[in-house]
Amino acid sequence: MFDFTDAFLQQASIHKIGNKADDEGTQLSADALDLESMDLRMLLQRFFLSHFKTEEYYSFNFTEDDLALNPMYNYAKRMFNDGDFHAKTVSIAHYLYEVSNHPMIKPGDLLVGMIKNVDIKGNRTNAIAILKVENMQAFLTMDTDLSMHSEQGINIDKIDKAAFIFNTEEKDGYRVLIIDKANSVDAVYWKDDFLKVKPVSDEFSNTKNFLQIAKTFVVKQLPEDFEVDKPRQIDMLNKSIEFFKKNDVFDKDEFEKEIFGDKEVISSFKSFYDDYKENNNVEIQDNFEISNQAVKKQAKIFKSVLKLDKNFHIYIHGDRKLIEKGTEPDGRKFYKIYYSGEE
Repeated sequence: MFDFTDAFLQQASIHKIGNKADDEGTQLSADALDLESMDLRMLLQRFFLSHFKTEEYYSFNFTEDDLALNPMYNYAKRMFNDGDFHAKTVSIAHYLYEVSNHPMIKPGDLLVGMIKNVDIKGNRTNAIAILKVENMQAFLTMDTDLSMHSEQGINIDKIDKAAFIFNTEEKDGYRVLIIDKANSVDAVYWKDDFLKVKPVSDEFSNTKNFLQIAKTFVVKQLPEDFEVDKPRQIDMLNKSIEFFKKNDVFDKDEFEKEIFGDKEVISSFKSFYDDYKENNNVEIQDNFEISNQAVKKQAKIFKSVLKLDKNFHIYIHGDRKLIEKGTEPDGRKFYKIYYSGEE
């Protein structure tokens, strides 16, 4: 979906952003960073590019769908079209400070870079990388006389918050990647208050959202509507993931028939599916290309473990018919498992 192989860092600026709730202020650079040193340029380029792995795209948004009211959309548009890179990074720093008004938001270093020659879906374009570093790392340095001392600095292999804005789909709010490794308060402020973005409806979001709905239905709604035990729930979750793994294109009707089978269960799922989309403002197509990356990501949270008190965990990966549930005359519950070999 995107390729940074031939990308290079053209310009970069850094500013310090405090917490507005604590009146910490900002420390703004007078000029962009001097990138004449190839070592510095390559390290910064690695810092800007190495952390973006996901293909979950967002786009800039605003409450009334008027992009002109989204500050970050406007800053990005001006940086792409009008130049004057460093002055725009100062504006971004001021704006980030204005929305950093919750006492739990950490101060940090804001780095903004202009990246050239990025490949997205086979097209070469420019991009803006915005990184915020909130946690400094301790480093040991050694002097020429072999004495050592410690310093605080940025670890280029770790990042707290980031956005990567591709110069494509301008009228639709660009295409944006997001990184946020923080608590819920920070997540709201970075994604919703600062960037103001919404998920793009594409193969990744369709795959991710449908699997989330299917899992929620099987785990929560299905036991309320029908008598269903844990092994059957786990079997449905396993089959749901396998359905997405073995197909390149998703068809909702085929999924319902293969996973649920029973007409009443399918009817219950259809109602749950429609209500979920409306209540959570989620857009999903009934037919779409499947994103393998989204399947891998969701598979990690599809539990195939049957927990029995605190004594046993049974991992169910295959045929549901090979496990039977029963109750002894004295009331003790048991599962009977059939197998043909041991490893």
